[in-house]
Amino acid sequence: MRIAYVTETYPPELNGVALTVERTVRYLRERGHAVDLIRPRQPEVDGATGAIASGATSSGATSSGTTSSSVPSEWLTRGFPIPMYPDLRFGLAGAGALRRRFAETCPDLVHLATPGPLAWEALRAARSMGIATSSDFRTHFHRYSGYYHLGAFASVVLAALKWFHNRSDRTFVPTGSVERELEASGFRNLSVVGRGVDTARFSPARRSPELRAAWGARADAPVLLYVGRIAAEKNVALALRSFEALRRHDPSARMVVVGDGPLRQRLAAAHPAALFVGVHCGDALAACYASADVFVFPSLSETFGNVTLEALASGLPVVAFDAAAAGEHVANGVAGLLVAPDDDDGFERAVCRLALHRQRIEAMRPHATAAARRVRWDDVLARFESDLQDTIDGHETPSPAAAVVA
Repeated sequence: MRIAYVTETYPPELNGVALTVERTVRYLRERGHAVDLIRPRQPEVDGATGAIASGATSSGATSSGTTSSSVPSEWLTRGFPIPMYPDLRFGLAGAGALRRRFAETCPDLVHLATPGPLAWEALRAARSMGIATSSDFRTHFHRYSGYYHLGAFASVVLAALKWFHNRSDRTFVPTGSVERELEASGFRNLSVVGRGVDTARFSPARRSPELRAAWGARADAPVLLYVGRIAAEKNVALALRSFEALRRHDPSARMVVVGDGPLRQRLAAAHPAALFVGVHCGDALAACYASADVFVFPSLSETFGNVTLEALASGLPVVAFDAAAAGEHVANGVAGLLVAPDDDDGFERAVCRLALHRQRIEAMRPHATAAARRVRWDDVLARFESDLQDTIDGHETPSPAAAVVA
C-alpha cells in the first residue's frame, strides 16, 4: 500500500496519540508499505526555517516525489502552537498544496490520525481526487468544552466531528463502547482497533525500592500514581482530592504525579504533599509505574488512555471510571476498581478502599499484568493494516459533483 499518513502530533511531543502514531508508522514501513508522513514542522527537531511557497517542505523524497529506498518520506507543513497547549502544534497546508503532494506520491489511501486543520484540508484534497480515506477518532473533543467553560459549544463540536469522520471511508475507534456511543450520535463506517502495550518495558520487575525511598515512601506505605497531562480535561484534581482523603486515614501515604501541563503549578501549590516529578519516559517512566501501588485515572475525556495498559502491565491495580481502556480491560474487583462515570465521591471511596488494604493490592497485581498481556501491539497493528487494505479495496470513487461538494 501507498499511504499518506496525516497527523498533527508526533514525537518528540509526549502524548498517547503521538506515541501511537509513531509506532503505527514504523510498523507499516517495516511491513513494506510506502508511508508518506505529513505533519507540522517542529522547531526543536526540524529547525526554525520557514516553509516553502508550496506550504510545506519534504524530506526523503526524490525529485519525482517518490520515496527513496534509504530515507522514509516525510512532508512538513507550517506549524503553530495550540492555544493553552504551546508545546503542541497544529498544521496548516492548503488543499491545493496537498493535491500536488498526492499527485506526486500517488497514495492508495490518505489516513487522518487527528482532526485538526491539516487533516480537514487533506480530506478535501483526497476526496476531490477520488482517493480512499480513513480517520481515527481518538479524543472526545466535544467533552473538552465543559472543562473550559464552553459547554454551549459541545453540540457544535460534536457535529463538526461527525461531519469530518462521516466523509472518510472508515473511522477507527479504540473500544466497543466508543463505537456504540458514536453510532448512537450518527457516526458511520466505524471499526474497532484497540491499543497494545510494551510488556517488556512496562513490567513489575522495574520496581525500585530506591525510587520509593526518594519519594519518601516507607516500604508499607501506599503510593498512588497519576501519569498524563496535567490539564482540566484530565480531571487530575479529583485524583489529588482522593489522595488528601487517603492521607486522613493514613498520613504515610504518598502521591506521585508524572507529567506536565497548564494546571501543574496551581495543583502543586494546592497539594504540597503530592510529588510533581515532571515528564518521564522510557525506563524512568516504567520504574515509576512499577514502584507505585495504585494507579488513579480519573479522566472521562479519553477514548482509551494508553497509560491504563502501561499501569496494568507494571502490576499496578487501577482505580478509574468504568469507561475507555479501564472499562475494556479492568475486571472490577480483580485487576482494580471501577466507578460509575461522574461519581466523584465513589471514586474517592474506591481509592481509599483499595489503597488502605495492602493484601488486596498484592492479590490484584498478577491479574493486572495478565490483563495487559492479553493485548499485543503486533495483533492490534496487523488488524489495522488489514482494515486499511479493506478500505482501499472497498473504496468507490465519488462523482465529480460529489467531490466538489466535499
